Amino acid sequence: MSLLMKELPLQERPREKFKENGVESLSDVDLLAILLRTGTKDISVRDLAMKILIELESLENLSNTSLEKLSKIHGIGEVKAITLLSALELGKRANTFIITKKKRIKTVEDILNIFQSRLEKMTQEHFIAVFLNSKNEVIQFRTIFIGSANRSIVHPRDIFKEAIKYSAVKIIVLHNHPSGDPTPSKEDAIFTNRLLKSGELLQIPLIDHIIIGAQNYYSFYDSWMK
Repeated sequence: MSLLMKELPLQERPREKFKENGVESLSDVDLLAILLRTGTKDISVRDLAMKILIELESLENLSNTSLEKLSKIHGIGEVKAITLLSALELGKRANTFIITKKKRIKTVEDILNIFQSRLEKMTQEHFIAVFLNSKNEVIQFRTIFIGSANRSIVHPRDIFKEAIKYSAVKIIVLHNHPSGDPTPSKEDAIFTNRLLKSGELLQIPLIDHIIIGAQNYYSFYDSWMK
């Protein structure tokens, strides 16, 4: 029978520490123990959490480890490994959102620094709209569509409905090409022109449409300036 959290001494139970003193009071081991939920017949859940950190040497290494490697740690297995890696990815995404809001966009590189590393790894096409205020600060961003590897369907109304919702003054849109080649297709160019015209009509101009490839990109703004 595996060792459950409730079998730990009261002072070592991270959930009780959380309720008593808040999440900030929890150590890395405590947080991992909450996610793991149970240990094994040989080791408590808290000792298992400590074992992970010792074997991987740091929390940063945990976030960069593979599912296969993590699953092979005795007492972890695939289910626990998936839970841990999913929680870490959720934290990364939440942190990206916090950092991104109110970030001022001055160049294409500013947008790439936020989204490129995420989009270039996607095996499906993701279409993201970024909504800006009059100072070019990010108000919000939304994934408008996720499609197959070779087809996506986005309508300008889906984008501008969100832009109006957030009182955006300008927008930038991005999508990835899972093939790795960011060269715009004929459909990409037609769609961009439709967005430009819609933005002019609604007085919410499109600033750029960026296509992300494998460690490279295409910016319609750059092509307009040539």
